[in-house]
Amino acid sequence: MSTSYSYRTAPGIPDFDDSAPIAFMDGDCALCSFSARMIHRLDHSGTMRICPIQSPLGRAILHHYDMAPDDPASWIFLEDGIAHSDSTAIIRLGRRLGGRGHILRTLAILPRPVRDWLYARVARNRYAMFGKGNLCALPDPAFRARLIE
Repeated sequence: MSTSYSYRTAPGIPDFDDSAPIAFMDGDCALCSFSARMIHRLDHSGTMRICPIQSPLGRAILHHYDMAPDDPASWIFLEDGIAHSDSTAIIRLGRRLGGRGHILRTLAILPRPVRDWLYARVARNRYAMFGKGNLCALPDPAFRARLIE
C-alpha cells in the first residue's frame, strides 16, 4: 500500500505503539466482530491488537491509506510497519496466527485478482449478509485489553 512505517511521519496520525500487529476493522460489522474474537482466541502470543476504524486512530490510518473510514471496502492489517488489505491481509493474518489460523493461508492458492474479487463482494455486502455488531461492546476483559480505542 505504501512504504513501511510511512504513517509515522504523516500529519494527523496520533502516536501509537506499532511494535505488534494491529488489525484495523469495522467496529460496527458483525463479521468483523467475529473475526476480532477469532484473533483473540487464536493469537496465543497475546500481542496482536485490534483497532476499530471508528476510533480516531482507525480513521486516521484509513485516511492515510486512501480508504473511506465511513464506508471502507476493506480492512488493514498492519504488520512490521507495512499495511496489508483485502485478501492479502487475511493471508498475512493467518500466517501470523499460526495453528488453526493457517487455514486462512489457503486463500493463497487462488490468483490474487480472484480472491480480491471474492473479498470485495463479501466486504461490500457485509451488513446485509452478517448484520451489524458492536466490537467495543464485547465484555471479555482480556479481549478489551487488545482494543485500541
